Amino acid sequence: MGGATSLAAPCLSVCLLPLLLLFLQGCWSFVAIKREMTLAMIKPDGLSGNYTERIKEVILESGFDIVKEAVVQLDAERASLFYAEHSGRTFFDSLVNGPVLVMILERPDAILHWRVLIGPTDARKAKTSHPNSIRAMCGVDSEKNCVHGSDSPQSAAREISFFFGDVRSDPVEHDEL
Repeated sequence: MGGATSLAAPCLSVCLLPLLLLFLQGCWSFVAIKREMTLAMIKPDGLSGNYTERIKEVILESGFDIVKEAVVQLDAERASLFYAEHSGRTFFDSLVNGPVLVMILERPDAILHWRVLIGPTDARKAKTSHPNSIRAMCGVDSEKNCVHGSDSPQSAAREISFFFGDVRSDPVEHDEL
């Protein structure tokens, strides 16, 4: 009798293990992963340099959803409201020299991932320290660095609201990419 019990235990373990794994996998699939939104902007130098499609490809390949996008022409007043902390700096005028493409990006830890993807503010430094970054790809220097990204959840909320008002996340379809 003792032998039958000792054989049943391994058999029971082998039979129940796959069921336990399936159960745990099902439980993990119900755990909601917190997705975050951030604002991404392709500045006039990025749009005029014809980098838009390549930047959007990199965004999508990096696991972001583009929730909403719009091409906007900033006048001096709107640009100064958006970039209030930078209105006295030399690069400020370049923001009103042409349209910008603003996008709401979404994924887990979107702000951090977007900041890493765009690289350092100075594109010259990005070319050596972060050669695969967007600023290394299309930026020239710290003024013409092609893209903007929100630096905190508070900035992201303010910047998204500035361009899009109240937003919920419904990714934009991208058949052309």
